[in-house]
This record gives sequence, structure tokens and C-alpha cells, in this order.
Amino acid sequence: MKLLNTEIKNKVLTSMADILDRKRDAIIEANKKDLEAFKKEDQALFDRLIVNSKKVDEMIEAVNSVRLQDDPVGQEISNTTLKNGLNIVNTTAPFGTILIIYESRPDVTIEAAVLAFKANNKILLKGGKEAYNSNIILEQCWHEALTKNGLSKDWIKLLHLKREETQEFLKNPTEPLDLIVPRGGERLIEFVKTHASCAVLVSGRGNNFLYVSEKADWSKAVNVIINAKTDKISGCNALDKVLINKNIPEYETKLKMLQQKLEQYNVEIIADKSVSNVIEDAKEISKKSVWFEEFLALKLLIAAVNNIDEATDMINKYSGKHSAAIITEDKNEALTFMNNVDSAAVYHNASTRFTDGGQMGVGAELAISTDKLHHRGPLGLKQLVTNKYYIFGDGQVRV
Repeated sequence: MKLLNTEIKNKVLTSMADILDRKRDAIIEANKKDLEAFKKEDQALFDRLIVNSKKVDEMIEAVNSVRLQDDPVGQEISNTTLKNGLNIVNTTAPFGTILIIYESRPDVTIEAAVLAFKANNKILLKGGKEAYNSNIILEQCWHEALTKNGLSKDWIKLLHLKREETQEFLKNPTEPLDLIVPRGGERLIEFVKTHASCAVLVSGRGNNFLYVSEKADWSKAVNVIINAKTDKISGCNALDKVLINKNIPEYETKLKMLQQKLEQYNVEIIADKSVSNVIEDAKEISKKSVWFEEFLALKLLIAAVNNIDEATDMINKYSGKHSAAIITEDKNEALTFMNNVDSAAVYHNASTRFTDGGQMGVGAELAISTDKLHHRGPLGLKQLVTNKYYIFGDGQVRV
């Protein structure tokens, strides 16, 4: 794949930002067609589908933010000269062709593509049928920006494939494919992992947990729970499960206070037997599988635990390994929790809603990876490259 210089890539992004602004009304109008055709039974997917003027502004901001970042390609990682005179230089290099498969969110067509392109990768986009009209016009914007700067449209393109065709493409790609990043629910991720014939970098589901220690500041705990649960229910960083230490002072009173607060935000409460004995209106857990669910709704499971070890074990067993939080005033206890919980992001006295590239200082993100290889957490510009060794010699042979 041809390496593009930084200047030409940045020119494409400058053009893209201008085109998005100029075509703002047309983009919003195309999105309205998708919204009108969408059956609203899945509120989280519907929320992700919406493109308004604020969302276009965010797209433009993402493009400009990536344009201003340093080019991640060709950065020297190490430089060593051996005794035999060989100079071995390890540098960052593009993956090649990245396929991004995603549901509902048209903004991924901008934010994921801009990152992959700046990292000198060719991008194939497989969006969901529910965002068809939105994605078509956004692809047209990309193609206008590319051709205006003398580049082929093939750098960024949509794949119009049905489920069976996607399955076949994953097994037998019709063009070189180096990395696949699925963004969506567990069914999509499993579908891609089952059928892909190349590397898959999993953008995991949420199912995030929060543990309230007996040493917690209760007011702080309630504020964090409310924010993490209600700020954006469609976010993969939203809260799903709360584990409360039974030994907190005034345990039953505080549970009822939390119930009243959650009811103000219309949050449905599911509870284990211990908690449901205190919160009478809460639905008791009816099946064990609910522990593994990412709700993406105004729903919260509350359960009681005896200690931090029990909380840690439950989180490691059931969570999506995305984000987990502890509320405690004991910093040593917080570090114990954070060291032992197996999640991409672990929090002390803060909302899980901060697991986001922009919030964590990474800038625009392609996804939140829950894999341990090649990177974990927000996938920003610097994470969309691999590495390559350059060895410079003067006739050396191995003996």
C-alpha cells in the first residue's frame, strides 16, 4: 500500500471538514429518512442513529482534531546497532486494510474512517441497514474530499453486503484484509469472530459494574451511580450493575434512598434476594443470565456483597471487561480493587461514562477495545498502526 505524506492526508481532512459543514442540511435530511424508517422498539439503537446539527459539529471537530495530531506512521520505536554493524530500526507502520463493521451510528462513518485514514490505512465500512441513507451521503463527502486532493475513492468506501454476503466476505475476502474491528452488540462481535479469516480487534460490550465499599462517601456514591446510569443509556460505558457492601452504615436506609433517587430518573431496578427484601418494589433476579446482560436501557441491577473480594470475583466473572468502578474513601482499598479487577478501565470515585477517547485525552476514537492484544481501551490514532523493522547493512552474512 502506498504511503501518503502527512501533508496530503491533512489536506484531505481539511477538505472533509469543509464539505461536512457545507452539506450539513443534506446530511441531516438524509438521516431523517433513516429515522422515519426505523422501528423505535430499540431506544438505544435509535438514539445512536440520530444526526442533528450538534452531531455534525462533533463530526467536524473529530476530523479537525485528527488533522492536528502528529502522523503516527514512520515514528521510530527503537534504534539499535549490533556488534556486526547491522543497524536495526523499529518503526510504526500502517496495518493495511481495515474493515469496520458497525450498527446504527452514522458518526462512525466519519470518526472511525478519519483515524484509520490518517494512519495510512485503507478503510472498508460496513454500516447497518438502519443508517443506509446517512452513510451514503457521508461516503459521498469522503469521496469528494479524496478526489479533490487527487486520491482514489478506494481509500474509504462502504460495503453494501447482506448478512450472508458479509459472512462470505469475512471467510473469503475479495481484496486483502488485514484487520477487522466490529463495533456493536455481542451478536455482531460473535458473528465476526466466528467467520473472520484475519485478525479481529474486539470493541467489547459494556455490562459495567460499580462497587460501593463500606468506606464509601454515600452522597458521592449516589451521584456517580445516577450519572453513570442515566447520562447516556446507549453508551457502552453506561452502568449496568451495582454491588453494595452489606456492612455500610445504615445499609437499609441508604438502599431505600438510592431507590427513591433512581425512581426520579425512571430507572427500573432489578435486585438479588437480599436487596429485594429491602427494596420491596424491585424485581428479583429471575434468571442467572441477567448478570451477563448489557442493558442499554434505564435499568439497573443492585446486589449485596460481603466484601471487596466477593465484589471483585463477581465483576471478573460477569462483566464485559469494559469499565468498573469502586466508591471508597480508602485509597489502598481502591488500588486493591483496581489492580485485581480485569477491565480495560478501572475507576476510583468516578463515573464509568469517562471511558471515551475524547474524555481520556486520546481524541477521536475508533472503538473501545476490550482485547489485551494489540491494545486495550480507547483506540485512538496512535493505536491504529503496527510496527515494522528496517535493517540496514553493508554486506553482513550470518555465520
